[in-house]
Amino acid sequence: MNLTEGYDNSKKKLPNKSLLLAMFAACVGGTFQYGYNVSVINAPTMYVQNFINLTWMQRYQTNISQDGLTLLWSTIVSMFTLGGLIGASIGGTLSVKLGRYGAIMTLVLSFVALRTFPVVSLRRGTLLANNTFSLMAALLMGLSSTAGSFELLIIGRLLSGIHAGIALCVQPLYLGEIAPTALRGAMGMGTSVFITGGILTGQVMGLKEILGKEEYWPILLSTTCIPAVLQLLILPWFPESPRYLLIDKGDEEACKKALRQLHGLVDCDGALEDIEKERSNLAGVYAKKPWELFTDRSLRWQLLTIILLNAAQQLNGINAIYFYADYVFRQSGIPMDKIPYATVGTGACECITALTCGLLIESLGRRVLIMGGYVLMSICCVFFTLTLTFQGYSPVFPYLSMVCVFAFILSFGLGPGGVTNILTTELFMQTARPAAFTIAGSVNWLSFFFISLVFPFIVIGLQQYCFLVFLAVCSLVATYIFFCIPETKNKTFVEIQNEFQSSKNKFSRSDGAGTILLSTSI
Repeated sequence: MNLTEGYDNSKKKLPNKSLLLAMFAACVGGTFQYGYNVSVINAPTMYVQNFINLTWMQRYQTNISQDGLTLLWSTIVSMFTLGGLIGASIGGTLSVKLGRYGAIMTLVLSFVALRTFPVVSLRRGTLLANNTFSLMAALLMGLSSTAGSFELLIIGRLLSGIHAGIALCVQPLYLGEIAPTALRGAMGMGTSVFITGGILTGQVMGLKEILGKEEYWPILLSTTCIPAVLQLLILPWFPESPRYLLIDKGDEEACKKALRQLHGLVDCDGALEDIEKERSNLAGVYAKKPWELFTDRSLRWQLLTIILLNAAQQLNGINAIYFYADYVFRQSGIPMDKIPYATVGTGACECITALTCGLLIESLGRRVLIMGGYVLMSICCVFFTLTLTFQGYSPVFPYLSMVCVFAFILSFGLGPGGVTNILTTELFMQTARPAAFTIAGSVNWLSFFFISLVFPFIVIGLQQYCFLVFLAVCSLVATYIFFCIPETKNKTFVEIQNEFQSSKNKFSRSDGAGTILLSTSI
C-alpha cells in the first residue's frame, strides 16, 4: 500500500481512540469551562446580591443603594467579558511562544508539568498553563463569602474570562492541527459541543436540587476548578500539535511520534506528507503578528471573512433570544419555580444541535451548515417578531413564541455556533493561523461586550421589533457566505488557500510569474 492509498482509506475509518481522548482533554479544560462560566453565574444572582448588600452593611453600617448594587453586580458579570478580551489578545502569541498545548496552563503550572511530565511540550503547554487562571479564579470566588469580600468575585470573574479568552483562541487551533483532513470538521465541532455542554452543565448545577441553594453559591462558583484539574491530569499524556512540531519547530522525529500516537501507524505517513507539503509552501515564512495580516493583501478576503463571521456570531440575536426566553416561558403559563427547568431545556437543545452538526459537517460541508443556519435564523426572526407582536390576541401565540425560541437556538447550533471557529482554522496557513485567532477572538469578545452594552437600549427603543435588526444581520451574513466563501470540506490547508484565492479571480490579476495578487482594497 502506498502513502496516498493509506491516507485515502483512513477517511473511511473512525478516529483513533488516542485522538478522541486528546480532543476530550483539550476541550474539558478549555471551552467547556467557558460555557460553564457563562451559565453558572445566573443561578445565584439573588444570593450574590444579598451577599453584597450584607457585606456593605457590615462595612459601612448602611444598606447599599439599588443603583450601587446594580453597578457592582454588573461589574462582576462584565469582568468575564473584559477578561475574555485580554485572553484573546494574548492567546495567539502564547500559542506561538509556548505551543498550542502549552497555551492551554499558566507559566507556573507549565513549569511544574514539564518537570513532572517530560512528554509535555511547549505548544500544548499554553493550554495547560491556562489552567492557572481557572484555579486561581475558583479559589478566589470560593473564599469570597468566608472572607466577606465581593472584590474577590470581581477578580475571580476577570481571571475566568482570561482563561476563556485564551481557550477559545488556542483550543480550536490545537484541534484543527491534530485532526486528519477528513475529520477536521468533526473534530473542530468539539469546541461547540463542549461549550454547549458547559452551558448545560452550569444550568443543571445551578438547580436547587444540586448546588442552587443560598448556602452553596460559593461552592457552585468554585466548581470551575474541576474541569481544570481533569485537564491537568489527562492532557500531559498526549502530544503537541504535529504541524507545530514540524513547521514551527522543525522537529521531524517528534512530529512523526505525535502522528503515530494520534492517527495510528497506518495513517501517519499520509498525514506527514500533507504537513511537509504545507511546510514547503511556507519555506522562509515566519509566524505573522496580528497587525501584519492587515497589510497582507493575499489574506484580506480571509481576514474580512473571519471578522464578519465572528462579529455576527454575537450580533445575530442569540443573546436576545435568551433574554426573551424567561418572558416567553412566563407567558406560556410555566410557573416561576419551573422556569429554571425550561431554561435547562434550551441548553439541552443547543447541546444536541451541536452534536448533530458534528455528525453532519463532514457529509454536508461547512458552507451549507453555516449558511443554512443563518437563513433559518432569519426566518425565525420574522416569526418571533410576529408572535411577540400578537402575544395578547390569542392564547396560542405564547406557545408559538416558545417554538420560535427553540427553533432559533437549533438554527444557531446547526451552523453559526460551531462552524465559525472551524473556518477560522481552515482559511489560514500555519504561520498566519495564531494571529488570525487573536483577531477573531478579539472581535468576538468586543462584539459580545458591545451587544451586552447596547442591547438593553435596543429593547427599550424597539421592543419586539429589535429582532428586525437581527434579521438584517443574519440575512446579510448568509448572502456574504453564499457569494464569497468556498467549501473547505475534505481539503488540505494548501488546497483551501488556492481555492479561496481562485474564487476571487474577479478581484485579482495575475503577474508575469503567475502569482495571484489582489487588485482591490477592502
